[in-house]
Amino acid sequence: MPFYFMLKGKKIILGITGSIAAYKSAVIVRLLIKAGAEVKVIMTPPATSFIAPLTLSTLSKNDVLFELSENDTWSNHVMLGRWADIMLMAPLTCNTLSSMASGACDNLLMAVYLSATCPVVAAPAMDEDMWLHPSTQKNIATIKSYHNEVIPVNSGELASGLTGQGRMAEPEEIVAWLEEWFKKKVQLTGKKILVSAGPTYEAMDPVRFIGNHSSGKMGIALAEECRSRGADVTLVLGPTVEKVPAGMTVKRVVSASEMYDACTSIFPSVDIAIMCAAVADYTPVTVAPEKIKKSGETLTLELKKTADILKRLGELKKEGQFVAGFALETTNEKEHALKKLQQKNADMIVLNSLKDAGAGFGHDTNKITIFDKQGNEHHFDTRPKSEIAADIINTLINVAHA
Repeated sequence: MPFYFMLKGKKIILGITGSIAAYKSAVIVRLLIKAGAEVKVIMTPPATSFIAPLTLSTLSKNDVLFELSENDTWSNHVMLGRWADIMLMAPLTCNTLSSMASGACDNLLMAVYLSATCPVVAAPAMDEDMWLHPSTQKNIATIKSYHNEVIPVNSGELASGLTGQGRMAEPEEIVAWLEEWFKKKVQLTGKKILVSAGPTYEAMDPVRFIGNHSSGKMGIALAEECRSRGADVTLVLGPTVEKVPAGMTVKRVVSASEMYDACTSIFPSVDIAIMCAAVADYTPVTVAPEKIKKSGETLTLELKKTADILKRLGELKKEGQFVAGFALETTNEKEHALKKLQQKNADMIVLNSLKDAGAGFGHDTNKITIFDKQGNEHHFDTRPKSEIAADIINTLINVAHA
């Protein structure tokens, strides 16, 4: 058996629900304990029909819990939810998945899940028709939107006797997934990272501005991904209503000039800069001191170029620093992205095309191609921006170490 170095000393809650795949949970517990983890098992009452709590308590060396109270003693779900480094739901049934998506709380496991301050990962187990049902897939998407992770199901022989998708990942696969997850948590420890996100608003007068449709979702997802891997993150954020996760320094700005000043002042102290913001290319030459009144059939505005933040960071870049930029294009996408990579002295450019459905401003999903200085192209199909953020950071780490 391989030794999972990252699991040593980790505190793990294993939630077991009423599936025939519950028999595999004993192997999961055994592997985690052998890796040096501390495991507490919580079961739904139906799960106890599939595997005996005694078996799991013997393997985990901890009492197995499945009732909110027992012998006049309350199972403190709040403290359980705060105790763990990660909560693993394996197997996750269709019923408990639905409860996770809706927030229903009718057993101890769900009470702990809703109280958990740690990350949660689920390993679904169900028959193929149940797995592929639109309501199940919607619930999977919903719990992912809550920042829960989902370990992909396998294809194979199912309890129904059929063969297809829905089989829970094998215990060894699940434990290996946890090992990789904990590795990622420390990949960027000690690194200082600057991320820019959102639009800029260029004032015409005290009321009106020139802006764009950027929501800041992609940049915020990147900042959160970096933070989750142990980095010290500073997020320079333009005007947006999007919520920013805790655990990072946020510098809010409005105009391109403010974003330029913030990024160039912070950059010398960081290891990595990811310029994801949609910065205005032009700004009004003069800003009217009072609201411009409607008069005449036309209004002429004189605009001037804004300072190029990415280019300036490329000029300031010292040995050991890494600069990544974004390119949102509508024509000749690859040509323009490669030109930007070279002219801005960036190490990596992330290309979006507004021609791709589900990509670009305002969407919860994105589709990207990454170009690096070594001449490589990395393509990623349409996925949630949180997953695209992980793809970008994985690529950045690989390119930086190439």
